[in-house]
Amino acid sequence: MSRPPKARIRQSFERAAPTYDAAAIVQRRICQHLAAALPATPAPARILDAGSGTGYARGLLHGRWPDAEILALDLSTAMLRRVDGDCRRLAGDLEQLPLAGASIDLYWSSLALQWCDLAAALGEARRTIRGSGRLALATLGPHTFHELRHAFAGVDEHRHTLAFHSAETIRATSNAAGWSTVDLEIRPETLHYPDLRSLLRAVKAAGANQLGDGRRSGLMSRAALARVEAAYETLRTPAGLPLTYQIIYLHAQPCPTPAS
Repeated sequence: MSRPPKARIRQSFERAAPTYDAAAIVQRRICQHLAAALPATPAPARILDAGSGTGYARGLLHGRWPDAEILALDLSTAMLRRVDGDCRRLAGDLEQLPLAGASIDLYWSSLALQWCDLAAALGEARRTIRGSGRLALATLGPHTFHELRHAFAGVDEHRHTLAFHSAETIRATSNAAGWSTVDLEIRPETLHYPDLRSLLRAVKAAGANQLGDGRRSGLMSRAALARVEAAYETLRTPAGLPLTYQIIYLHAQPCPTPAS
């Protein structure tokens, strides 16, 4: 499954850094749910927040384990500059972590692996985890933004969302990378907006716009946008126009290394 070029991903999140926190409603819910499932013991000494964004998870992790060293790593330096609190900030790629092997106790990643080569990122997570460590991640499933795909279907040939991995693929890829699956959960999160323009602005503010393969390079015509709006209106609920995130949560531990 192809991913957007790293330069395009970085650029999108660099632009979104000033607006991200105000738009990241679902992102905060996901972090809270991911954190709630973590056992309190054993306490990790060193935590990697892989794809930290502006650092919302840091407060949750520090509140649980105030003595742990937290490393905030992100592809976007603009996002890292907005991370508050006492932690190390690392500009880096989840597929090539700038960390020594067996150097962290908790690999945490919320809504970052969908931008990566899944096998490479999970392999790097396994390389850097200590033998008694844990992995806790949340990523997007294939039902994410299905309303947008419905609305744009038939309007043009451009891809308006990423193709996301299924839960089965995530489980199999993590096992192949040396992780023993402890728990896998699929959970939807749906937001509602008064109109299409508000919905698209929110997606853009969180950095997730225009990253699919074959994305549109120019502006959409007024007539085409009207067709998209009409198609989306068929999905309207009393709460507004829905936008669904299908979240896949994975908790895992490293498989034992065979004795040589």
